[in-house]
Amino acid sequence: MNKTFLIFKHELTLAIKRAGYIILTLIVPVLALLAIGIAQLVTSLSKTPENNIMHIGYVDEPGLVDKAVDEDFTSFIPYASKENANQALTSNEISTYFIIPDNYLSSGTIQRYTLEKENTTSPATVALIKRFLSENLLKDKISPEVLHLVVSPLNLEVTRVTAQGEQAQEQKSFFNVIIPGIFALLLSLALMFGTITLVSSLGEEKESHLIEVLFSSVSIRQLLIGKLLALGLAGLLQVLVWLISTPLLLLLSSSLFGGLMSVIEIPGNFILLGLIYFILGYLLFAVLSIGVGAITPTAREGGQLSMFYVMLGFVPLWFSSLLFAFPNGTFSVILTLFPATAPVQNMLRLGVTDIPLWQILVSIGLLVLTISFGLYSSIKIFRVYMLIHGKRPGLKTIFQHLKSA
Repeated sequence: MNKTFLIFKHELTLAIKRAGYIILTLIVPVLALLAIGIAQLVTSLSKTPENNIMHIGYVDEPGLVDKAVDEDFTSFIPYASKENANQALTSNEISTYFIIPDNYLSSGTIQRYTLEKENTTSPATVALIKRFLSENLLKDKISPEVLHLVVSPLNLEVTRVTAQGEQAQEQKSFFNVIIPGIFALLLSLALMFGTITLVSSLGEEKESHLIEVLFSSVSIRQLLIGKLLALGLAGLLQVLVWLISTPLLLLLSSSLFGGLMSVIEIPGNFILLGLIYFILGYLLFAVLSIGVGAITPTAREGGQLSMFYVMLGFVPLWFSSLLFAFPNGTFSVILTLFPATAPVQNMLRLGVTDIPLWQILVSIGLLVLTISFGLYSSIKIFRVYMLIHGKRPGLKTIFQHLKSA
């Protein structure tokens, strides 16, 4: 046990001192703070000052507009004739103008004039003119409350109900995807870092023949347990830094976006499942890394070979748009159950829908079985190949040695 602790201490110190580990740990909160600062700067700079108000002219031939109702940052200026409006346009007093013809009520056609080369009017300008006409034509015919409902965009809220017809306690929305999505991305990065570090450590010790010196004083079990625990703790420290910084980032984001972040609902089982899937995901990639580190002659080749299964952890992120469109589709369920994609997929899926309990239990069970079989096979591979240098063996040779070991 004392030797295991010494290996654990040594590997943990090496892991947390690596530049890549420090950058990955700190870059997430630092970049988030930087993004919030930039967003605040852009927001402050993009506030439209009064002298930048858009001026739009109009000619009301039928006399439908009694008194123009201006919009936010837009001023509508009446002109007696097309010639007057044209003169104002060419002298840059207005940016554009439109004419309400005498037959507007029957034709519904508005003619717009501008100095710019445009094939069609932008949707924003169309919306401004339509809102202007609606408010001015209806303001004396209906109440202000009804007028506001007519011209304002539809505010449609969605409420989820259970199979029993009762309102669900957790209501899904776009904002609920933010925290699970960020955690899924960070989980992928943490698993990738742990895998690369373990493979590199085994490869460097093998290249330098340090592994032979270690085996003269420690057993395979002590060496592997020490490495796995050290890198696992290093990964947990990363997650803790991210979790501790999350409340501050959410608070800053909430004030920036007018309190929108306060509507985020984190699933009740999110923290527990996040911990379970982090541990199981780390163990799965770790046992695979043990086998890869044992059969590859160099750390570089081991890192290249490990990318084949490390990239599987990012597959749910690549197909996130498909997940959002069909959260309970066949492809989403397959990624939920497949051991290499289950940790990230389930964290991401929690923000979109409720995962059936049987799928969570099956995915955890498959992860445990895969880890157990992988650990058994990796230890065998480790014993056979860790002290062998030279060309990497093929799959057929590895299977033959596994049968005979």
